Amino acid sequence: MAEFQKIPMKTPLVEMDGDEMTRVIWKMIKEILLLPYIDLNTEYYDLGLENRDKTNDQVTVDSAMATKKYGVAVKCATITPNAARMDEYHLKEMWKSPNGTIRAILDGTVFRTPILVRGITPFIPGWRKPITIARHAYGDVYKNVEAQVPAGAKTELLVTKADGTEEKYLIHQFDGPGIIQGLHNTDKSIESFARSCFNFALDMKQDLWFATKDTISKKYDHRFKDIFQDIFDRDYAGKFKEAGIEYFYTLIDDAVARVIRSEGGFIWACKNYDGDVMSDMVATAFGSLAMMTSVLVAPDGTCEYEAAHGTVQRHYYKYLKGETTSTNSVATLFAWTGALRKRGELDGNEALMTFAGKLEAATLSTIESGVMTGDLASMSTLPEIKKVDTEGFLRAVDEKLREML
Repeated sequence: MAEFQKIPMKTPLVEMDGDEMTRVIWKMIKEILLLPYIDLNTEYYDLGLENRDKTNDQVTVDSAMATKKYGVAVKCATITPNAARMDEYHLKEMWKSPNGTIRAILDGTVFRTPILVRGITPFIPGWRKPITIARHAYGDVYKNVEAQVPAGAKTELLVTKADGTEEKYLIHQFDGPGIIQGLHNTDKSIESFARSCFNFALDMKQDLWFATKDTISKKYDHRFKDIFQDIFDRDYAGKFKEAGIEYFYTLIDDAVARVIRSEGGFIWACKNYDGDVMSDMVATAFGSLAMMTSVLVAPDGTCEYEAAHGTVQRHYYKYLKGETTSTNSVATLFAWTGALRKRGELDGNEALMTFAGKLEAATLSTIESGVMTGDLASMSTLPEIKKVDTEGFLRAVDEKLREML
């Protein structure tokens, strides 16, 4: 489109590149759908596993600090290494989750919402509206300390107060070998989580559910419950009543049952690990992990957009062999559009915001016309389906986008 005037960007957004097949898709999205239309302005950080190892993971910290500086980031999926990855990539150490590192620095809440399209029917027949998972983005298992314990060991939880006094709590007396894990969170982060959820519910005009396991975790999980209730009663009860929406707390066991029986259309707030698992469950039940938006909203309004799935390792190995892949790029594409829209909103760049909306519309229109990748083709109820490869789908989206522009 030689006649198209490229959209300028005044302020950069932070670009965090990633790993494996999603890294390949990342490059394709930029070349096919972004660079021809936008004078793309990004501050680039390579969060590929090799570069994280090379920089002793400092690049991850740097990318998070840049996000705090510029206010908006877009992140590709990345590998969190296990023992097998240690050998495969010859790593210095088993680096922590980059998402966990970034979230610990930014704090806030991750909001994940399924992307609904005509022709993809949820596995739960009653779900007619999207269910948004609000996931706490700090602490718990993602900032844990853990160890293997030998037989005969006594493990204790030691709290040393500011005045030097100590309190000890017996964890377990081990007859045989075992394992221990220490978790933490902070009142400040939980308060930010609560306010983010309440504000998001008011913006969306949707009911907010919150669930933990406070019957078992009578101090840890109960603290979450109490903080949410205190903030709601003090600052949000009247606003929720005026908006005609509801907040309630329930055990996570009950929440799971109620979610399955619901029609959707609400926000489900979860602790960090619960939100990780339940967002995957919700996305899969709606159709695909690759059909979900994910944005981390920090207390100061900083936003980091990402795909809520892995690096598609199996497809990447096929790609390296020169075999054709049909990988769904929608979540990665919507991470870009979300970040571009937010950058446009902060900069007053209407053209950039409009472009982001049209690119999303072109993506959904492509799928609803019957052109889609293999994961969606296998479950679509559309009468005519054309399965395309990874690049072919992005080219088809580009055709729709050109029509809209």
